Amino acid sequence: MKSIYLYFFRGLITFLPVALTVYVLYLFVTWLESIAMGAVRPLVGDFYLPGLGILIGAALILGLGFLISLPMTARLLSWLELPFNNLPVVKSIYSSLKSFADYFAPNQGGKPSQQVVMLKLPNNEMTIVGLITRKNMNGLPPGLAELDHVAVYLPMGYMIGGYTVFVPRNWTTPIDMSVEEAMRASLLAWMASR
Repeated sequence: MKSIYLYFFRGLITFLPVALTVYVLYLFVTWLESIAMGAVRPLVGDFYLPGLGILIGAALILGLGFLISLPMTARLLSWLELPFNNLPVVKSIYSSLKSFADYFAPNQGGKPSQQVVMLKLPNNEMTIVGLITRKNMNGLPPGLAELDHVAVYLPMGYMIGGYTVFVPRNWTTPIDMSVEEAMRASLLAWMASR
């Protein structure tokens, strides 16, 4: 009985991540296909090519990325963002999500702005992995602005969230790891895969 129990849970643990990923992708593709059918059907009638929704969705995202890269469009986007940046509750949600997305966006300058570090307090054996989110305190309120510190984001396992701590620069040691790898490992609480 113990062997059956063990095999069942091994199978379930192997099956669930694959099944959930496929299901989420299926929902996304179905959503794109229904939007594409609604947009294309008035033009071409009953003719429809399967996969057109994915193609149209990818083309729209690529086109949006190109347009946003143009200086004139960036100015227009800032005007479109005005309501999102000025409405009391919407401003908090929008600015938080935008800042989070901007942090993980590819850097245009060539030099990476994100850095994964080990944070170690003096006289303490504990080590925490975090992400440097601010390399200096310029522009922060008085008290923080004078510090020679860095801001380190410490993601929490099994949830979206974490803490930002301001620590002396010499408490951090850069490690050779991408931000995506560090976030994925932190989300899973650095659990060993085997």
